[in-house]
Amino acid sequence: MPRDPHKDQPILQGGAPLGEATGALILLHGRGGSAQEMLTLARDLTPWPPLPSGEGEPKARPLAWFVPEAAGRQWYPFSLLEKVEKNQGALNSALGLVKRIMEKAAEANVPPERIALLGFSQGATVALEYAARNARRYGAVIALSGALLGPEGTPRDYEGSLAGTPAFLGSGDRDPNIPKRRVDETATVFERLGATVTKQIYEGLAHAMNQEEIGKARALLAAIDA
Repeated sequence: MPRDPHKDQPILQGGAPLGEATGALILLHGRGGSAQEMLTLARDLTPWPPLPSGEGEPKARPLAWFVPEAAGRQWYPFSLLEKVEKNQGALNSALGLVKRIMEKAAEANVPPERIALLGFSQGATVALEYAARNARRYGAVIALSGALLGPEGTPRDYEGSLAGTPAFLGSGDRDPNIPKRRVDETATVFERLGATVTKQIYEGLAHAMNQEEIGKARALLAAIDA
């Protein structure tokens, strides 16, 4: 694998134009997934133009969408449970791509506290690793079927504070790739970093998203401060 495989990967954009957006949503696909699939999810989570809110529903925010595509449709080559060093090169490249998106949003006067990181599977892991390694207040961190990289016992010596960032970790009890104990550990690490963590393990769910997770993500995105 090249040293920086994701350096020149395309970043799709959608949603509200940056000049009109009150915030931004960065979506990261899973292994074998695509940016186009995540664009479809973005339309479900934060329709643009916004749909009228029903009674009792949170008001939709006009969010800009940033959806990068991983080289070879994978963010890192080995299992999440392998030693971090085996995936470190590709992970660094993925984190660099997320950083460039954050910088692009900042240039449009969209600060991190109005940016949500959302990922599925490998994308969830990249979102979690970015937030943990660059701890500060974000609009939200939403990790679906993912966890921090590395086997049990991996040092988790992250610096800084997530300062109350809402974080949702959703996973299934039948997920063959993400053991529940790894989701539990990730939740503990994020709580220690100062995030406001909601963790949900769904009975009977394998490595997939469900509608309840989509609803929770939609509510978190609607709550991002303008």
